[in-house]
Amino acid sequence: MLPGNWPNLSDAFFVSSRNNLLDRLLAEPSLRMFLVAAAVLAHFGLRLTFYNRLNSMGWKRATIKRTEKIAFVETWFTPCVMGWLYGSDVWDWIHGDVTVISLPAWVIAYAIACSVLGLVFGSLWLLWRPIFRVHHVPVVREVQVHDVVNRTGRSLARTRKCRWAAKLPFNQIFQMSVEQIELPVVGLPDELDGYKVAHLSDIHLTGQVEPEFTQHAISAANEWRPDLFALTGDIVDKQPCVAWLHDLFSKASASDGCYFVLGNHDTRISDPDVVRERMKGAGWIDVGGLVHSTRLRSVSCALSGNEYPWFSRPSEQAMRGADAEFRFCVSHSPDQFDWCRRNQVDLMLAGHTHGGQGRLPIAGPILSPSWHGSRWASGDFYRAPTTLHVSRGLSGVHLLRINCRPELSLITLRCSHA
Repeated sequence: MLPGNWPNLSDAFFVSSRNNLLDRLLAEPSLRMFLVAAAVLAHFGLRLTFYNRLNSMGWKRATIKRTEKIAFVETWFTPCVMGWLYGSDVWDWIHGDVTVISLPAWVIAYAIACSVLGLVFGSLWLLWRPIFRVHHVPVVREVQVHDVVNRTGRSLARTRKCRWAAKLPFNQIFQMSVEQIELPVVGLPDELDGYKVAHLSDIHLTGQVEPEFTQHAISAANEWRPDLFALTGDIVDKQPCVAWLHDLFSKASASDGCYFVLGNHDTRISDPDVVRERMKGAGWIDVGGLVHSTRLRSVSCALSGNEYPWFSRPSEQAMRGADAEFRFCVSHSPDQFDWCRRNQVDLMLAGHTHGGQGRLPIAGPILSPSWHGSRWASGDFYRAPTTLHVSRGLSGVHLLRINCRPELSLITLRCSHA
């Protein structure tokens, strides 16, 4: 046969979809449509995965926001361009008019990469849904919902934006969930059984919400008569609100003291050290980056503060050098869970993730600024030797909470030998 009459290799091996193994396996148009939809869903899921991890970084805020904008544009640009250039080819393949080999190789490779990575991360996401209770601690939880607007008799929205947000259907920004939690803690000394910790987190004084909202949380905690107050960061977002700190937090009262750390939003103040000084002036103890030795009910305690990666955390040498019967860490981010485990911390309190800001029925949270995605978005967890409680926090810069009320955690520690 003359070279000019040689058959095309593609025609020889892909004369019809019946001769192509992949096309034969995917003969049904509905199955092909499902796979295309799965690849598109995986594309968006991977961008969500990136977004969650991005906001767990200790980068400067300007860098994160710039990266967010680029990522947002790319999230929509890639599928739109692919659809514009190759949408008709994909549609023809779905209906069996062309073989898969006729599609551009890079489109096939991208779809496969998205599908494989989406399957990996999607499987982990499903595994960590709250309904499956992986690493969750069973707790006794008594919840009272405080409609703070009605209880204070005031409109708590200070700006037009906040007033509009508060009127949105299902928005729970002023529905404070006061949760009394009986938390079993492995390794808790018997003397600390029944010890009461009021946990505040993510105050986010932005100027959008009246300070009476935070004041209500502190008053409710005071009425409970805690042994100790713990505040896990993100106190102030806007410089003028620094002036509110003394009047707000000086009212907190606990027999063993009030302890705090800063969070990533506290970097938005021109000088975060001013926040530290105002909080200390209000009677609170700054444990950021430190190991504070104290006694709780005669039990020696190493109370550490972890603000990493935005500020500091205690060195592992300092943690090893702390000789104590009970190790307690106040951390802004739950991402420091493994650090606490390495350093033999018994109890860790954290915030930062806001419970995901919104939660789907059954599926739970989707968004969560954590290296672990929504795994530790809120709740109670145990991985030896550390018990972790993550609060949904009281407020935020986003004036929207759906099925995810602000939380005041009133935690009673209980001995557990699990």
